[in-house]
Amino acid sequence: MNPTDQRDIPLYIYHAGQCDPKKCTGRKLARFDLARLYDKISRLPRSAILLDPTAEKALSAADDYRKGVIVLDCSWEEVERVFPELAKLNLEHRALPYLLAGNPVNFGRPFKLNSAEAFAAALCILGHKEQAEKVLSKFNWGHSFLELNKEPLEEYATAKNSTEIVEIQSHYF
Repeated sequence: MNPTDQRDIPLYIYHAGQCDPKKCTGRKLARFDLARLYDKISRLPRSAILLDPTAEKALSAADDYRKGVIVLDCSWEEVERVFPELAKLNLEHRALPYLLAGNPVNFGRPFKLNSAEAFAAALCILGHKEQAEKVLSKFNWGHSFLELNKEPLEEYATAKNSTEIVEIQSHYF
């Protein structure tokens, strides 16, 4: 993927319907046409990258992200139940590296990102910081995520592949 190609990356959400609708970042992104919401796993785009905290490889510029990025919007308690279903789709699974949540529910907790933060992290890592800022601009706490993670996100964006992401990550925890 050419880093100078700055068209927005398509963003997709599998919404499991488990969160408080008033606090759901996925629904809010869909309302603002910043992401497309799916309530059936079978309808997710097969060629997109699924952000999966259990994946063996980290998301990096080496991944072909032109077809988009998928985030799973469900409670953290349900992740282990839902990811096996998603594994059947044969998607490219990628993990996000070490980052701190900036949202009020999990503020400062590592790896406990909500959907908007996961998208923003992926977008920054893939060199689409403006799109990440647009995603986070819909939340009054959005700037906190970028401020908390400024240095690691800048470093992750320079990595050429998953191995380099993991190497950079080791400096943060």
